Amino acid sequence: MFKGSNVLVTGAGGFLGTNIAKRLVEEGSCVRGTLHTRLPQFEHQRLEYVSADLTNMEDCRRVVDGMDYVFMCAANTSGAAVMATQPLAHVTPNVVMNAQMLEASYQAKVKKFLFISSSAAYPPSGDRPVSEAEMFAGDPYEAYFSVGWMKRYGEVLCRIYSEKIKDPMKTVVVRPSNVYGPYDKFDFERSHVTAALIRKVVERQDPLEVWGTGEDVRDLLYVDDFIAAVMLAMATLDRFDPVNIGFGKGCRVRDVLNTILEVDGFKNAHVVVNPTKPSMIPVRLVDVEKARVQLGFSPKINLQDGLKKTLRWYREQIETQGRMEPVQFNAAHVRAS
Repeated sequence: MFKGSNVLVTGAGGFLGTNIAKRLVEEGSCVRGTLHTRLPQFEHQRLEYVSADLTNMEDCRRVVDGMDYVFMCAANTSGAAVMATQPLAHVTPNVVMNAQMLEASYQAKVKKFLFISSSAAYPPSGDRPVSEAEMFAGDPYEAYFSVGWMKRYGEVLCRIYSEKIKDPMKTVVVRPSNVYGPYDKFDFERSHVTAALIRKVVERQDPLEVWGTGEDVRDLLYVDDFIAAVMLAMATLDRFDPVNIGFGKGCRVRDVLNTILEVDGFKNAHVVVNPTKPSMIPVRLVDVEKARVQLGFSPKINLQDGLKKTLRWYREQIETQGRMEPVQFNAAHVRAS
């Protein structure tokens, strides 16, 4: 589907954008990746980086010109600390970017637009997996209220462009669980739980602090599996039909840490839990039956193997760069606004 196509990946310096761009160039696509505050993390002859501020409509029109497909990965994201103290940081810029990129893509006659939503937008469902049909059954969990409604609005916009206007544009919406892996954010101010724990283990922190009680349950999906599901969704879905993407199994944060300690050989770690630190919803599980049936997707990488791969990549970055910062390339590789 993507071989020889012109594909835009917004937020190509970020976690998901970097991994999607890598997969697309491997499949023979000509990729344009937008950058804003982050620098590129890899380069390829079929990957052109452009500097853009997607809250500026002119930049949106410029970057989408001539594109066949759009993967909307650009977003203001962060971890529990920022969500708890600055909830609007996830709202205003993301609403503006999502709305303007959809409009610019529609005007440019893009064939298909992918929007990455979030399982955090679902209402609380206790300890059972939540299905796609339940998205608007109630407000999101209180800690996710702002970011949850922002994602919901993005989905509504996708539905409008796909179903409610003349000459509609095909839109694909995926709702991932907790994705982890190479190119993730490992700085503590913005990182999610898995990346933060990996860094603490690699640094052999003593004590090794876990935010919350350690009993929160998450569905963790290795990034290569997520990208495989995204590609299947783009190839398979030709109408607005949101789909959950997850591993299909929950794991306590405490158990995630124990697995990291085990695969990295960190024995006798002094682990302490800090329930005064921000944590999010106690249990978040997603029903993945729709992805299995409609996309033919089943994850292939279990937690232990995924954590091994991520730890190996993270250590390699530290050894080659001396610090966890994006690789800097010659300015000629990035075209300015």
